[in-house]
Amino acid sequence: MSTSGFISRLTLALSLSSLMAVLAVGRAYALEEDRDVPRVVSFGGLCANCELSGRKLTGARFMGANFAGASLVGSDLRGASFFGSNFSGADMTRADLRGASMMGATFLTANFTEATLDGLQAKGATFANANLSRARFEASDLQGSNFSRVNGRGVSFASASLVGVNLAGGDFDHASFRDATLIGANFSGAQVAGADFRGANLTRATFAGVDLTGARGLTQDQLDDACIDAGTRLPSGLSGHPCRAGRVVIIRQPPRAPAPPAPPR
Repeated sequence: MSTSGFISRLTLALSLSSLMAVLAVGRAYALEEDRDVPRVVSFGGLCANCELSGRKLTGARFMGANFAGASLVGSDLRGASFFGSNFSGADMTRADLRGASMMGATFLTANFTEATLDGLQAKGATFANANLSRARFEASDLQGSNFSRVNGRGVSFASASLVGVNLAGGDFDHASFRDATLIGANFSGAQVAGADFRGANLTRATFAGVDLTGARGLTQDQLDDACIDAGTRLPSGLSGHPCRAGRVVIIRQPPRAPAPPAPPR
């Protein structure tokens, strides 16, 4: 073999060896980096009656999934997303759902006993007939959600936004609505014995057929903004009035200042 040929082969061998070393280092680096990359757990499709109790599912995504009847007792679901998913009849007793999102999700007859849902984002979600006893929804955004006929005994909605929510027929004995925004909320036929309304905004909130005699923290100013009917019972010394149907409040903007005249050409 000529000297030039030997040198050429030696050079090629060294080049290949260097390339493999670089690839090996890069591969090892990637594996090390993977340990620090957060993994997002996503769920879809059908998983009815799944057993996920006690699981750590922080930040999990449930997109259009059907988890009806699933068990998530004591699960860690902080920051989880439940967009358009069905969790009817699911058991979330003592689950941690702080900062979760439930936009348009369904939780019919679900069990949230002693669950923690502070900071929940759940606009337009359905919780009808659910068990919310001693659960916490503090500082949550629940606008337009359906809480009709729920067991909400001892539930806390303190500082939550409950604008336009349906609470009709629910049992909210000893619940906390302290500092909550209840504009346009519907309490028709609900039970509120011992419920705390201190600092709550009750503008246009409807209490048709509700016994308010045992409610705590109600003031005349609050009832002046709320709506009652002939079946409403009020605490001693306080009065209320029915709201007129179709009443619209129009906020008029001040007229704009006239535009300055165009400069002469």
